[in-house]
Amino acid sequence: MDMQTAPAPLVADHRRRLILFFFLMTAMFMATLDNQIVSTALPTIVGEFGHLERFGWIGSAYLLALSASMPVYGKLGDLFGRKYVMMAAIAIFTFGSAVCGLAISMNTLIAARVLQGLGGGGILVSIFAVNADLFEPRERARYQSYSSLVLMASGAIGPVLGGTMSDIFGWRSIFLVNVPIGFVVLAGLAFMLPYRKPFRRPKIDYAGAILLALTTTSIVLAADGTELFGSLLAPQCLGIIAFGVLSALAWVFVERRASEPIVPLTLFGNPTFGLLLIISVTSGAVAIGMVNYFALFLQTTTGLSPSMAGLLFILLTGGIVCGSLSAGRLISMRGRYKPFAIASAACSTIAFVTLAQVHAGTPIVFIGALMLLHGIGIGLAQQVPVIGVQNAAASRDVGAATGAVTLSRMGGASIAISIYGAIIAAKLSDVGVSIPGVTNIKELTPKMMAALPEATREGVANAYASAFSPLFMTAAAFCFIGLLTSITLRNVQLPNATKKLDSSTTAHAAE
Repeated sequence: MDMQTAPAPLVADHRRRLILFFFLMTAMFMATLDNQIVSTALPTIVGEFGHLERFGWIGSAYLLALSASMPVYGKLGDLFGRKYVMMAAIAIFTFGSAVCGLAISMNTLIAARVLQGLGGGGILVSIFAVNADLFEPRERARYQSYSSLVLMASGAIGPVLGGTMSDIFGWRSIFLVNVPIGFVVLAGLAFMLPYRKPFRRPKIDYAGAILLALTTTSIVLAADGTELFGSLLAPQCLGIIAFGVLSALAWVFVERRASEPIVPLTLFGNPTFGLLLIISVTSGAVAIGMVNYFALFLQTTTGLSPSMAGLLFILLTGGIVCGSLSAGRLISMRGRYKPFAIASAACSTIAFVTLAQVHAGTPIVFIGALMLLHGIGIGLAQQVPVIGVQNAAASRDVGAATGAVTLSRMGGASIAISIYGAIIAAKLSDVGVSIPGVTNIKELTPKMMAALPEATREGVANAYASAFSPLFMTAAAFCFIGLLTSITLRNVQLPNATKKLDSSTTAHAAE
């Protein structure tokens, strides 16, 4: 029913669509690069401002605001039209970047990162929703595979670019460079993206928006409980969890009665929507959540320098590129996404179960092959949840559905990062001072490890390898949940673009 009433593409001219897609990808690159590019500049920032205890909040503040704002932007796009909502998000992000670059203290920087996150959340959601307006379902699969490449590219070059820019121009340049890019993208969208006015009068669900933001904020804060409060069972953390549960229950109560809910509960009436959210959570847990832990694993167990470990990430990124491009083209040709969800989860499950058996002396080539396999797994289903929910939702709820699935991926990553961190911390605390010459294994940097005697270095590598074994098995469990969920998906056939356009044209001619 939804497929028959779906509107025609927003832009008919193919060249203009490609130019608009380029502007959208530039905005996405800017928003996703920002969290990666900051990572290598953090020690320099702390060196200037001090307050090492607030170090984690430079990243957490961005993620928190990003997660809380995503569903709201999706709904605002459905109500007011995606053009101006997306332009507002880019403007907020650009202004936040300028404030970050001009920050005078750690508190100012953290507040500006919140502002950046509020804009970044809108950019990520709006881009996928605008893609849904620009491209037909099958064609969309191919272009959203390109979107996933942009996400991976930002992850691959972000740390290197951040370190280089900080060394040459200072850390402020990594934020200020967003300002001219933001203005160019705003100008391009203002002149080239048509405004499609929604068919309904805006009725904003303020209560639902606030309650959902409180719920997602509680999830992210609780997931960081170990870092913030020392334990997931600390009274403050348990209080946040209880508050989050109450906010979630209140949100469901409000959404049932709202005329224009932020995330329509009718979406959950379609089993496909709920299953794709679960797949999105598990995907975020192993695709986004594992990146920093892969870097730590390589530098501690193999003795690779940070730069050499970074080069090994080319295999992971290369696997994602191959998997994503192949899946995008095949989904576009055949119109089915379920097989790719199954293949993706199976590849990553095998990779992590095998990685859990890896010991400190394992050849680098073998570890690289497993990273390649996991990369292919990520790539195969990178765009499946977004394509699936956009096809399952009514055209009037595409923005809200896209916001929900994007939020679930970020939520999965945040929760998994906390679980992985708790596993590593618990396992390494068991080591104590049992390694001669090492007083605190957690304070060892790659440079310090390289300077240790051979026997000591081997002891540290083995300690880390044994700590990573349960972490990789936990990641494998996430993948296995994703595999079981993928198997239960309906084997949906996406509508053919040509047929859909023909029927739409015929319907308009009949009118």
